[in-house]
Amino acid sequence: MSRRLLLDENLSERLVDGLAAAFDEVLHVRTEGLGGASDAEIWGFALQSGATLVTKDEDFLRLSMDLGWPPKVICVGLGNASNAKTAAFLLANATTLQAFMDQQECGFLLLQPRP
Repeated sequence: MSRRLLLDENLSERLVDGLAAAFDEVLHVRTEGLGGASDAEIWGFALQSGATLVTKDEDFLRLSMDLGWPPKVICVGLGNASNAKTAAFLLANATTLQAFMDQQECGFLLLQPRP
């Protein structure tokens, strides 16, 4: 199973290179020509490309509940964090993210820092 990520517009393109070592492929909506696209268009692209969508937009929870999965969605609950902090958080949780991408029981993961 491919471990391809699609980063949503609310995450920086600068995260792509930093995450590439932990995943098979890391895409960004802007570099894929989806800058300013609707949530439905981004959802459709993730579905067609076999990518797991990584976002801070909780609207994708609604889409996941309404449409099911694929695509799988990882919602990053970090708030307003720097690119360095976001990359470090995602890399520190890479094993969890990979396990989520590989399993078949659920399609939405809310990833938050531990208190």
